[in-house]
Amino acid sequence: MGLFDKLKGRASESAGEGNVPQEFSEDYIQLGTQPTGSKAKVMVRSFVLEDFIDIKPALDALREGYTITLINIGPLKQKDPVDLRRAISKLKKTCEAVGGDIAGFSEDWVVVTPSFASVYRERRTIIKEE
Repeated sequence: MGLFDKLKGRASESAGEGNVPQEFSEDYIQLGTQPTGSKAKVMVRSFVLEDFIDIKPALDALREGYTITLINIGPLKQKDPVDLRRAISKLKKTCEAVGGDIAGFSEDWVVVTPSFASVYRERRTIIKEE
């Protein structure tokens, strides 16, 4: 009796027990191939920093690992530059911890990505004239 015959025999025996058919013996667990739930998709979220405390939801979203964050730092920049430096420092540390990437893409916006994404940076060539 071959391996496949043994598996067929076990599957047909266990299918008779109860209403739920089993494909494998108790030693195996069948795993789905598709991720399920809300974490299966990448999300892009925007945040506005008006105070230093406003950084927490952006950091939490980044730590989840499925969110690319766009952060408007303009209001905090106008209000308190010291808190802005603290917030950017906190973003950089969290970004390093999750293996992500961070970049500013205008005067008032910062993008922070999780480990699976990176920010494209155009290489500029400086030509010196003699």
